[in-house]
Amino acid sequence: MGLFDSLLGGEGKKFIKRKDSDAGEAGRALEELRSSLYNDLRTSEGAKRQQQRFCGPVVAMTFNFMVSVGIIMANKLVMGKVGFNYPIFLTLIHYVVAWFLLAIFKALSILPVSPPSKSTPFSSLFSLGVVMSFSSGLANTSLKHNSVGFYQMAKIAVTPSIVIAEFIIYRKTISSKKVLSLVIVSLGVAIATVTDLEFNLFGALIAVAWIIPSAINKILWSNLQQQGNWTALALMWKTTPTTIFFLLALMPWLDPPGILSFKWDVTNSTAVLISAALGFLLQWSGALTLGATSATTHVVLGQFKTCVILLGGYILFNSDPGLVSICGAVLALCGMSIYTSLNLKDQQESLSKQNLSKTKTSAQEVGADSDAKVVVNVV
Repeated sequence: MGLFDSLLGGEGKKFIKRKDSDAGEAGRALEELRSSLYNDLRTSEGAKRQQQRFCGPVVAMTFNFMVSVGIIMANKLVMGKVGFNYPIFLTLIHYVVAWFLLAIFKALSILPVSPPSKSTPFSSLFSLGVVMSFSSGLANTSLKHNSVGFYQMAKIAVTPSIVIAEFIIYRKTISSKKVLSLVIVSLGVAIATVTDLEFNLFGALIAVAWIIPSAINKILWSNLQQQGNWTALALMWKTTPTTIFFLLALMPWLDPPGILSFKWDVTNSTAVLISAALGFLLQWSGALTLGATSATTHVVLGQFKTCVILLGGYILFNSDPGLVSICGAVLALCGMSIYTSLNLKDQQESLSKQNLSKTKTSAQEVGADSDAKVVVNVV
């Protein structure tokens, strides 16, 4: 060692120490990177940040809109050409397929981690699963027994139900400008669908029974994701078993007899499975939209789909819904544009306030550090 030390000298020792220090810093940086990746992928907070980063409001709503159009076509095929007239059983198949896909995600470690059980009461998750079963099941039953116009008229009632429920539960209010824009949207949708109204007593009762569960379902989905560290997939995984159980309980009451006699050949089974796959995507995209926006915005998006489909059929396929319906759809789209612009303005103001708050906090920390340095220097 003496010969080695004499050959290297003091500079050689400093060089070796510097190399050891660099290696230590590189190791610490690698460890911090690993820790960061672990937090992003394997914790509920990191998973939520990833969802917010890659799936903002525009992406979520576009995803939901595209899937909604696809599942409308698929369900028309299933209930029309295939003749599968069992809406609750079809909804049950959707959720069973969704749970099976989520189980595969979990086995492959793709499913985001759920927040700790202490952060969210079991009653909240159970309630969400129950209202989801009633919301989805009654929606399909209403669509079967009512005309499209009456179904859309019932959906209009969901908007004020959400506003009232959020005020009662969370003391959440909306501006008068937003209220006016929502009134314009509802009026436009009512005008657009009034020509397709067909009254059916049983269908009307189902539609009325569907309004409250639908409103509560959207509120709970939005609140749990925005107030907690829940992601859409993690929340679906926790609530789907409860939904399946209550859909099984609803089947004998609302589905007609004859399910066992349905012909499950390759063509019919494929059509039902395609509808189920799109149902999973619809549930996922709807949850993402509720997490990125709000329950009211999700309802407005649903009405936007109706108007776009109506106008699209008129422009692309030469369908003739009538001048009154076209004017109503245009009026609804104008109201939706106003509502969207007001939401964007509120989001920009909220971001500005957050940035201002961060700037003030940073300035206070810098001031505190400066004061501490002055005290140290005086001492």
